[in-house]
Amino acid sequence: MAIRITARTAACLASLLFVGVTASAADAPSGGQPSPLLGAWSLDTSRLPMPPDQRPRSVRFSFADAGASRWTIRVDIVYSPGQEVHSIATATLDGTPAPVDSSPEADHVQLRQPVPNVLVMALMKGGVLMSTRVYSASPDGRHLVETAVYPGQNGVAVIKPAYFDRAR
Repeated sequence: MAIRITARTAACLASLLFVGVTASAADAPSGGQPSPLLGAWSLDTSRLPMPPDQRPRSVRFSFADAGASRWTIRVDIVYSPGQEVHSIATATLDGTPAPVDSSPEADHVQLRQPVPNVLVMALMKGGVLMSTRVYSASPDGRHLVETAVYPGQNGVAVIKPAYFDRAR
């Protein structure tokens, strides 16, 4: 049985998820341990559901602790034809919007960390929610799954996973 999710429904679900995470875990205890999300990650491009010649050459991003419950996020993408995009943002983990520099996808980001191995990210452009992304680190801290939700065509939301490995 297929479930059809309209863009409006997806936006509502993403908002509810974001609000729910915000309300339930503003300062989730980490037991004094750093989050397993911190560090550098490389996309496993071989797992992308597109022809190999259309896949980006590389996607690497990092989460770094910037102090005072803030993280700096850096994203470096090399597309298949060779163009490069380098984006950066520093945001608090309380959901406060923060500017994103040099991203074609977003001009603001909002972050929440409900538990140490999960991060919820809302990407906005021109005041419109472009996508919600949930990052989840594996128990061993070596792998990460990004689940992105964004509006698709004909009112159907796209829910897409991407698989990352810890960069060495």
